Amino acid sequence: MLHVNIVKTLPEFTLNAQFSVHDEILVLFGPSGSGKTTILNCVAGLIHPDSGSIHLSDQVFYDHAHNIKLPTKNRNIGYVFQDYALFPHMTVEQNIRYGLKQMPPAVLQELLQTVGIDQLLSKYPHQLSGGQKQRVALVRALATEPQILLLDEPLSALDADTRRQCQDELLRIHEKWRIPILLVTHDREEAERLGDIMLTNKDGCFFHETKNRACSYPS
Repeated sequence: MLHVNIVKTLPEFTLNAQFSVHDEILVLFGPSGSGKTTILNCVAGLIHPDSGSIHLSDQVFYDHAHNIKLPTKNRNIGYVFQDYALFPHMTVEQNIRYGLKQMPPAVLQELLQTVGIDQLLSKYPHQLSGGQKQRVALVRALATEPQILLLDEPLSALDADTRRQCQDELLRIHEKWRIPILLVTHDREEAERLGDIMLTNKDGCFFHETKNRACSYPS
């Protein structure tokens, strides 16, 4: 279980976030600039809150009272950034294998087939469509066998049909992997379709709005 209870002062407001998530998809919903990505970056250890704590199961990521700030490399987190952050000089296969743990080849192959990029391993990022880049970034994040997956508006740049397909793939992956997923979006339809839990921003505070996604897992 991930438990977050943090305060972070931003230029426009003070961000307060308090929530817990088990093996569910938790959606951080709200307009741009409301602090959604800041929460992901605090969980990942890319920035630190001003106070509070972040725990994943029995591992302490951050604890202000005890001056604990676990380095990002020790948090076993998969992170898909909004711009995907693929290495342009590496092929799809090289991007995926960057930092790869000892994932069994059969498991990796199944993951590649699930998102439909098993035929793209020799391509470079500039040769890929937006949807293909998103899938590569997702597989790269999962190939490290993370305990939690962070997704920062990974579908925002995709057309409607591709976005729907990627939503289905994400739901199938979550059904199989059953790890906590934190998803940032400003699209309410997407939030309601994917989220088991949805947190909405109001005046710098994220509060629980609803639970249970609007649809079941795709077949």
